[in-house]
Amino acid sequence: MKRRALLKHLVEHECQLVREGKKHSVYWNPTTRKTSTVPRHTEIDDWLLRKICKDLDIPNP
Repeated sequence: MKRRALLKHLVEHECQLVREGKKHSVYWNPTTRKTSTVPRHTEIDDWLLRKICKDLDIPNP
């Protein structure tokens, strides 16, 4: 999945950007109070996509 599509999915599920790192962006889900990092790759593997969604407690796209 493309990184842009993942970020759009995160925003649709009310996740917020906490900070930008050198190689990752940190997102936070305020309803569940969980965080996860999103790498700055143009293409994100399916297993990593599932892990990010699981960490933030949102459904997979």
